[in-house]
Amino acid sequence: MDAPDPNPRPLDHLTLRGAPDRPALLTRDGLLTYAALEDQVSALAAALAARCLSPGARVASWLPKTRMTSLLPLACARAGFVHVPINPVLKRAQVAHILSDSEASLLITGEARHATLDPADIPSGCVILSDRDAAALLEGADRLPPSTAAPDDLAALLYTSGSTGRPKGVMLSHANLWLGAVSVAHYLKLTPDDRVLAVLPFAFDYGQNQLLSTWAAGGSVVPLDYLTARDVVRAVEKHGITTLAGVPPLWVQLIETAWPGTSALSLRRLTNSGGKLSPSVTRRMRELFPAAEIYLMYGLTEAFRSTFLDPALVDAHPDSIGTAIPFAEVMAIGPDGRPGQTGELVHAGPLVAKGYWRDEARTAERFRPAPAASHYGGTAVWSGDQARVDGAGLFYFNGRNDAMIKTSGNRVSPTEVEEAAIASGLVGEAVAFGYPDDRLGEAIALVVRPAAGADMVEVDLRTHLQRELPNFMQPSTLIIRDSLPVGPNGKLDRERIKMELMA
Repeated sequence: MDAPDPNPRPLDHLTLRGAPDRPALLTRDGLLTYAALEDQVSALAAALAARCLSPGARVASWLPKTRMTSLLPLACARAGFVHVPINPVLKRAQVAHILSDSEASLLITGEARHATLDPADIPSGCVILSDRDAAALLEGADRLPPSTAAPDDLAALLYTSGSTGRPKGVMLSHANLWLGAVSVAHYLKLTPDDRVLAVLPFAFDYGQNQLLSTWAAGGSVVPLDYLTARDVVRAVEKHGITTLAGVPPLWVQLIETAWPGTSALSLRRLTNSGGKLSPSVTRRMRELFPAAEIYLMYGLTEAFRSTFLDPALVDAHPDSIGTAIPFAEVMAIGPDGRPGQTGELVHAGPLVAKGYWRDEARTAERFRPAPAASHYGGTAVWSGDQARVDGAGLFYFNGRNDAMIKTSGNRVSPTEVEEAAIASGLVGEAVAFGYPDDRLGEAIALVVRPAAGADMVEVDLRTHLQRELPNFMQPSTLIIRDSLPVGPNGKLDRERIKMELMA
């Protein structure tokens, strides 16, 4: 197979990758061919530009998967704006933070979601536009031609949790997103005949790439918001889906669901990221989907994706995360700063993001000069993840250096969970951490000390957390203690708390 083209183009040029009369996007609003996709992106870009926003303005969207949410990444890029997709499952506090931190000039959302926000949650100068009004703007709108954006121009902010503090915006350029799409389309061997079911959130880099890589290959994508695994099975059967991406909890649900033989046989490739699949799950996927190749992958939002395992090696090396994807250079860097058999996983190359939005301190911690041995040089992402490399050059994930909880394919900040608990007024101190779980990858444990004078009942705290945090951030285990141990520095002894509970 020829190497993919390393020359990035403006992101909105993805509308030109497919034959004009071929299907590109199927939503409840109907089917768009590539010609219609280009027309709709052009019209939406013109409608956004007509609002007289400043160049580089942030346009946020807080919506389910619709035609509008599918068009916005390209339309914002064409209009010279920066798209900020917000996961529709997030609650008011997280949305308010993202709007404030990104200094969004425009938020496109539904009326029901808008109603959950307080006036103080909306930054000064930010205009709220309903998705219905945004769609109406397309009627009679002018058209903007394909953009001439520079590769390094900012195209998107994707918010991701860190081990401390609130979510931070990862700055992604046109080149980051274009080359990520081309890279994935290449190693997955996507073709114009492929139909991709996009079940992951578009605010998730893995989810948004379902759109972009499909269009890079000239194929068609079917976005789906699902409630149960059975919804996914029905969509695969109805649309003759060939490609399905998931995270470990979804795959566990899917292999426990009955599949009609014809729909299972339509699948040509299955991809996993966001956590490790157990070999037993992989074996069951093999049995259920005999015509499909299984791609095990590793990635992080700061570099989009780093590695994939050749499907031919999955049976022999089920624990491996594979080797570097096209346009990526991956190394295990030891304490001496040199590549070795074990060390911190470091990613260099043009997929590396531009840093964290207006956060020089945290950018300096994660984005540092590439190791001297790097072919690409420049800036690299130092992941904080430990990896090892075997004699064949295959990488294996060994663990995390930071306190991040990886649950259901989502990165969860323990601090966010702790702050939400304390904000209830019922809790004086809180410690959250992850622990192994076969279905979730990691489940969340929350240990709390009641606030002085608070008559705390577990159900009251859980009710508060369910109101303030999305489902994937809810603690599976909640423990109430009269006191929490502290270390020599007077801070909560998190490791001791975790060791006591895990013993």
